[in-house]
Amino acid sequence: MKNLFKDLKNDLPASIVVFFVAVPLCLGIALASGAPLFAGIIAGIVGGVVVGSVSGSPLGVSGPAAGLAVIVLSSIATLGGSWEAFLLAVIVAGIIQLILGFLKLGTIAYYFPSSVIKGMLTGIGLLIILKQIPHAFGYDKDTEGDMAFIQADGQNTFSELLNMLNYITPGALVITGVSLFILIFWETVLTKKSKIFGIINGPLVAVFSGIVLNYLFQSNILPFSLNSKQIVQIPVSSSVGEFLGQFTMPDFSQLTNVNVYIIGLVLAIVASLETLLCVEATDKLDPYKRVTPTNRELKAQGIGNIISGFIGGLPLTQVIVRSSANISFGGKTKLSAILHGFFLLICAIAIPGILNMIPLATLASILFIVGYKLAKPSLFKQSYKQGWEQFVPFMATIIGILFTDLLKGIAIGLAFAIFYLLRNNFRNPFNQTKEETKNENEHLIALSEEVSFLNKGKILQMLEDIPPNSKVIIDGTKSKFIHYDIKEIIQNYKENVKTKNITLEIKGIDIN
Repeated sequence: MKNLFKDLKNDLPASIVVFFVAVPLCLGIALASGAPLFAGIIAGIVGGVVVGSVSGSPLGVSGPAAGLAVIVLSSIATLGGSWEAFLLAVIVAGIIQLILGFLKLGTIAYYFPSSVIKGMLTGIGLLIILKQIPHAFGYDKDTEGDMAFIQADGQNTFSELLNMLNYITPGALVITGVSLFILIFWETVLTKKSKIFGIINGPLVAVFSGIVLNYLFQSNILPFSLNSKQIVQIPVSSSVGEFLGQFTMPDFSQLTNVNVYIIGLVLAIVASLETLLCVEATDKLDPYKRVTPTNRELKAQGIGNIISGFIGGLPLTQVIVRSSANISFGGKTKLSAILHGFFLLICAIAIPGILNMIPLATLASILFIVGYKLAKPSLFKQSYKQGWEQFVPFMATIIGILFTDLLKGIAIGLAFAIFYLLRNNFRNPFNQTKEETKNENEHLIALSEEVSFLNKGKILQMLEDIPPNSKVIIDGTKSKFIHYDIKEIIQNYKENVKTKNITLEIKGIDIN
């Protein structure tokens, strides 16, 4: 327990940012899913407190996911509009995820190439920025959390940018400008001037400023205004009984309904895939290059979905927007995810009225910073320098995500990565990994003639199993082709061994 709080000074500020980001996303995804608004908050709480506690991911944050919204909406309709019957399907999905975890199928995450994962992160960063611009200008008919290219109002991601120009709200622009100034000035100037500004959370100051400006608008002290759709709208309960009434039990009489099991299976597969993709992406963003145990993550997600289904919550996954916000604002351990879940619970009970004064324009400003850190221009340049094998899948993934959705974009990028893999395998079909131990403290890992990203799982597991206080020699002198992902694993391992007192020697591999 003591170790859990050792990085509290970093995790607490990050958890506050994740909390502010999570509130509108939980509500928006619930609305887009055709579910009760509070179901999104329940899923956010469970994703933070329960999954955060059970998961082995140090920086991943779980909650309701935009990628499941369409499935949830259609599934409720398939079940005759019964929300309670759908909750039973969520429990089934959680049970299936638990089984997948015990079957050790989480290792599928290791078989996604690095170029596709980085393209996913960059694509989501760009998508965050594009989706938040209308909120920053004061207009977007679609809710927070809508990440699809074609939106419910008939607009798409890009046409919405033109459409919003007809509905610009000066008050929202003022709040956006003030919030961005605070966030940028705080991070680039004030935190370097004094330690006090590193302790006080810049996004918290921006949110407080947004609330104050909104109050001044409502009081007619400033000549601007915001309408109800331009601020957070969390359900407000007038009594404890009304609050508890927002928790819903599943309809167990639907246990004989075959559609419940079909929907549960679909939810389990899609939610697991999104989670594993997010795990891989979050580990790449982790400055300490820690490796999340994927089978444990599937079990954690399964437990989370079982509990969420039992108390009336949406299905959940690990979510890259919240996870990247956690990393961007200094989170170091899973305490940040857990705390954000408690903040959701406490604020939903005690101060929903204050949350309902937060302008979406302020939250859009925070997400602009998150999006920019995911999609820095230098990332495109870096990928281009790594050659066409990295750059083409990277760009294909980005374009696919922007013009379709997350899973389809990943599939497009993966198709291009597989094309290059098959081309390389045609040139050199031999693939072998050997491990030879000269003595109990020295490990020789001789790489085969060709090592592709498909070998990631085995190599990661091999390196992870080497005990502390060992000497490791990684020999690539006989290799004709080593995929960039493998070089990246070795580079990350080089950084990680410092904590295990392992002596590492690398032969014949350029990892710079």
